[in-house]
Amino acid sequence: MTETEIAQRTDIRPWPALWALCLGFFMILVDSTIVAVANPAIMESLETDINSVVWVTSAYLLAYAVPLLITGRLGDRFGPKRLYLLGLTLFTAASLWCGLSGSIEMLIVARVFQGFGAALMTPQTMAVITRIFPPDKRGTAMGLWGAVAGVATLVGPLAGGVLVDGLGWQWIFIVNVPVGIIGFVAAMRFVPTLETHEHKFDIPGVILSAAGMFFLVFGLQEGNTYDWSARIWLMIAGGVLLLGVFVWNQSRNHDEPLLPLDLFRDRNFSLANIAITSMGFAITAMVLPLMFYAQAVRGLSPTGSALLMVPMAVLTGVLAPNVGKLVDRTHPRYIAAPGFLMLSISLAWLAVVMKPDTAIWELLLPIALMGVANAFIWSPLAATATRNLPQHQAGAGSGVYNTTRQVGAVLGSAGIGALITSRLTANGVPSGGGAHEGMATAMPDFIKDGFSSAMSQSVLLPAAVLLVGFVASLCFSRPTNNAGWAPARESEDRPDPVAG
Repeated sequence: MTETEIAQRTDIRPWPALWALCLGFFMILVDSTIVAVANPAIMESLETDINSVVWVTSAYLLAYAVPLLITGRLGDRFGPKRLYLLGLTLFTAASLWCGLSGSIEMLIVARVFQGFGAALMTPQTMAVITRIFPPDKRGTAMGLWGAVAGVATLVGPLAGGVLVDGLGWQWIFIVNVPVGIIGFVAAMRFVPTLETHEHKFDIPGVILSAAGMFFLVFGLQEGNTYDWSARIWLMIAGGVLLLGVFVWNQSRNHDEPLLPLDLFRDRNFSLANIAITSMGFAITAMVLPLMFYAQAVRGLSPTGSALLMVPMAVLTGVLAPNVGKLVDRTHPRYIAAPGFLMLSISLAWLAVVMKPDTAIWELLLPIALMGVANAFIWSPLAATATRNLPQHQAGAGSGVYNTTRQVGAVLGSAGIGALITSRLTANGVPSGGGAHEGMATAMPDFIKDGFSSAMSQSVLLPAAVLLVGFVASLCFSRPTNNAGWAPARESEDRPDPVAG
């Protein structure tokens, strides 16, 4: 179905459909970060240790990241609305299961099902936006999507702190049930049923990609738990090897590959995937040392530490939709590149002021700048990645984009964990008396200096990784099929010849 034919359908109301999709998308992204503040309460309630409680997050990330390539393709084959509703149902039911869990083992299993539900939903949101909005309006739509993505990852710790302090850790999951029901009704009513494409199912591609992603993500996520043993490195190497075989297999599949490599002939799609990987890394990596610092060094409660994120969440939410409108008429490099640079600078600034006696307002200034930077990143990246995609590859393209973001998040989680451990040792903080205990109670004064130094030094890692996104976004070209873009005034700004 062409864009003109979609525009002529009277049953398609793009903006209500977008709001309905964003409700579910917001919920699943919040659950990526909401558990961080609740870990001490879960440990105490279920009488478990830190290694076990880490799996509450790890299980969700694994089940979320591994199937994304496949679920994006399934949306093309069976319809994005059907897959979205199936995923939302599974996610909502699993959320109730999480809240009712009486043991750590049951909670981990429930989180696996919750993550798989999220994997079914996520690619469908971008695929529907790509298909129901014309190119000259897609930037505005992605602006709203970007606001949801940016705010949700920041709201998670705040919502987690309030719910844990007020009602108990179970409610960080149970609260999803009414939201999920409302989201299901809204999606049933407003999200259109779009044309499906009769793709053949690439079974070897499914097996290779799923196995490769599992081994790679598991190895990265659990490396610290197993002290980066030889077994972990073999698992990571095996994952990389399987993914290499997967790419080779896809290059030889001239029929219906799971991952159409032609997508990467589009320069902007390739660059946007590099940039969103660095963004996923940074957002995940920056929260952990900040929460440790706030609770262990400053003695803030879960709610108090999460409130530090409010300026960032508010500014991102307010600015992102307006930035989205700007995306429709401005070269994406002039929006995304300054955003990446601002975010890197703000994290470096935060690292400088993360000291035991710093006034709270001094912390809030760089955090507020992060909110402005976030608004300039999410929507330009999403709009630029999807702008040139042919409609029959919208699901595959959004699956790739969300997979790279999630892999970036896993890399960030593993990388920041390893760095925090090494910096604690370098700063003379006992490994048993640091981060994890500090989440629950304020630490003794005699190790606060070393601990805060370790946390501030760790924040420099995501600041450095964001420079990769800065360089990638500087290389964006003008999208080729957007009628809303003004003619290029300089030869260097004209569209590059890309395959789409």
